[in-house]
Amino acid sequence: MTPRHWLDAQIVPVILAGGAGTRLWPLSRPDRPKQFLPLIEDRSLFQAAALRVSGRAEFGPPLVVCNAEHRFLAAEQLRAIGVEPRAIIVEPEGRNTAPAAALAALALSESDDAYMLLLPADHAIANTEAFCEAVIRGLAAARLGYLVAFGILPDRPETGYGYVRGGNELDGLAGCFAVERESMAGP
Repeated sequence: MTPRHWLDAQIVPVILAGGAGTRLWPLSRPDRPKQFLPLIEDRSLFQAAALRVSGRAEFGPPLVVCNAEHRFLAAEQLRAIGVEPRAIIVEPEGRNTAPAAALAALALSESDDAYMLLLPADHAIANTEAFCEAVIRGLAAARLGYLVAFGILPDRPETGYGYVRGGNELDGLAGCFAVERESMAGP
């Protein structure tokens, strides 16, 4: 791919929707895990993730990664909100985020026209505009070859997540920072 083509490439949102439905039991069940439930608004978290990046020139149609039991539910929920997916990829076996991301990257590697944005299907993001602005800022760094991660400042310790300490702002990339350090122990 020529460098000019990379500048014009769209962002392909990859919605990771492979959860098993065990964390919010009894509300969430294996046949209808939390990402497919309307927990915060009248749409499911999965639908909100798809709509967050729909109708914007920077984003192409979403690629959905889910398990076999939920592929029809994912397709039905996308159809209900008028979003046509790039594809729905069925995980051969649920093994968490990294293998699902690798599966999506492998599928997208056959196409030379996109940047991949991983979106968990169960996140609640109140300010869609701020989110999309952050993604566009991150795209500038990705175009220069950086691997981009997004995060929020923690307001309390959480043992289930790792922490990344931001370093210096990258030259010429407002709002993009080098990683100073990462840790599972906290800031």
